[in-house]
Amino acid sequence: MGNSNGNTVDDLQAVEMHLWYKKFMTECPSGQLTLHEFKQFFGLRGLDTEANAYIEQMFRTFDMNKDGYIDFMEYVAALSLVMRGKMEHKLRWYFKLYDVDGNGCIDRHELLNIIKAIRAINGNDEQDTTAEDFTNRVFDRIDINGDGELSLEEFVAGARTDSDFMEVMMKSLDLSHIVAMIHSRRRSV
Repeated sequence: MGNSNGNTVDDLQAVEMHLWYKKFMTECPSGQLTLHEFKQFFGLRGLDTEANAYIEQMFRTFDMNKDGYIDFMEYVAALSLVMRGKMEHKLRWYFKLYDVDGNGCIDRHELLNIIKAIRAINGNDEQDTTAEDFTNRVFDRIDINGDGELSLEEFVAGARTDSDFMEVMMKSLDLSHIVAMIHSRRRSV
């Protein structure tokens, strides 16, 4: 059976998983979250073009089996990665999210659109630097070979060394407000 500490951790994880399942099924009785429901679930309506494209890319990234739905296991995997995952795994996931065309590199246009979307979603369009300037600064700092694209290796190494870029990434997938909203919604139901 293992030691008592392992059982306590397992029991705690089982209880938490059951709560997540209950919450997911309350919001999504079919057990499959569509893109429309995903936007509604997280209160993401009326977004500009860049923000909407970013949310759609996030949905596609969460939809690991690419069937057009986020099922409970995909939901848990995404939340678990974002909330508890190791930094290396998070950075790889961010790379996949930011690589919109899936070609294995992030170009300036992809990063620029992500930065604009993050600012629009988080409601902080007023920044010290424009999205264009920030994107150029990121490329100047972390595009080691100067080819105008960020490889996975450049992205991971750059994120670890560039605190400004790391902060933007953390804000791009800060789900703490979403988790709080889910918890408060359950209490009011």
